[in-house]
Amino acid sequence: MTALPSTRDAIARLVPHQGAMCLLDRVVSCDLGRITCTSGTHRDLAHPLRRDGMLPAICGVEYALQAMALHGALTDDAAQGPGFVAALSGIVMGAERLDDVAGDLCIAASALARESRGFIYGFEIKGGGRSLLSGRATIVLAPKE
Repeated sequence: MTALPSTRDAIARLVPHQGAMCLLDRVVSCDLGRITCTSGTHRDLAHPLRRDGMLPAICGVEYALQAMALHGALTDDAAQGPGFVAALSGIVMGAERLDDVAGDLCIAASALARESRGFIYGFEIKGGGRSLLSGRATIVLAPKE
């Protein structure tokens, strides 16, 4: 497994998300089955997903998807190529918005199934001492050129 990245720039080298859309700040832990990351970007007034003066909680899905891509890169020892969300299921929202959550978000993603063309992860976003968003995502990877 690749060494854990310690900066946002190092994370951006491993995922398809660049610039302000690279939302993860740090990897807390990672093994073959699970990754846990943190981020403080939800408080950024210039957040690229912010709308009408707020960051809706459903945007936490993007944080989880990036954690999944980073997990794939770290466990496959190679940068993760683009993927496409095929399905979201079991979504439970415990908040209306993310930008008013004090402290960092904690993003955890657990691999439920992994194949060469895609994967299924369970995820949970926590912050402010509570669960903000959880569910499952099915991702189909773009064919390699």
